[in-house]
Amino acid sequence: MGDRVVTDTADIRRRLDEVDYLVDEGTASALFLALTLGRPLLLEGEPGVGKTTAAKALARALRTPLIRLQCYEGLTVSEALYEWNHQRQLLAIRLAESRQDRLRDADLFTAEFLQERPILRAIRHDGPVPPVLLIDEIDRADDEFEALLFEFLGESAITIPELGTFTAKRPPIVVLTSNRSRDLHDALRRRCLYHWIDFPSAERTVEILRRSVPAANEPLIRSATEFVGRVRGFDLDKAPGMAEAIDWVSALSALGAADLVRADVVRTLSTIAKTPDDRETIIGALDRLVGGARGATA
Repeated sequence: MGDRVVTDTADIRRRLDEVDYLVDEGTASALFLALTLGRPLLLEGEPGVGKTTAAKALARALRTPLIRLQCYEGLTVSEALYEWNHQRQLLAIRLAESRQDRLRDADLFTAEFLQERPILRAIRHDGPVPPVLLIDEIDRADDEFEALLFEFLGESAITIPELGTFTAKRPPIVVLTSNRSRDLHDALRRRCLYHWIDFPSAERTVEILRRSVPAANEPLIRSATEFVGRVRGFDLDKAPGMAEAIDWVSALSALGAADLVRADVVRTLSTIAKTPDDRETIIGALDRLVGGARGATA
């Protein structure tokens, strides 16, 4: 079980189930093909549906390290790929001067002075199993940063002008996530397999909540699932995702709630309503929502 080889989609679902990450057939197929074909996988979907968690769970299931690159506007090569250790370079210059030696530029730009950032670390990983490299929220980075990834995504390699090209002996397992806050470049999409993660069905939501909040009882879990499903049908600024549902049931359970009660819902609403307008919308429909959630689980 500690290797990268998986036999089929049922195998990958079983392995992920063992680390408490439940996937549908579509997501299992996407992960299986990414592993089998050795291709990067781009996961898109609403915030909170489990895109980031998929990469984390995959690393646990394969018993391999997770290397994470969190993207943001202004992300640079020195933060994502590699950087030169300027302090060590300066120290080497001073030591050379104290010996009355003279260092050439080539002496200062060697592997000795190279600092690995997430992508180079994934390429140079020397363990028995390739690591999972999570490039999280790629849509938050600039267009220019996407272009920096093309060589890596296509060839599992990066070129450092002073040293040449570094190519992975075993290509890392690359998972990119996007919330579609902007369109990604076609060249990036062509280098990746693609899968859209939907919000899970009601039954799978119930099972995920059972796993994630074992202290919660069954009526609370089913009522909360029905409630979140109804709320997601409203015109909200930010519909609650699976992450918010887990937080909400955790909060209700911490309060000792055995089922949905209006007062408890109001006290914990900050876990699923992330804007003032959303809070007002949900509170305005609260009596109907709570009654409907109870009725659906009766």
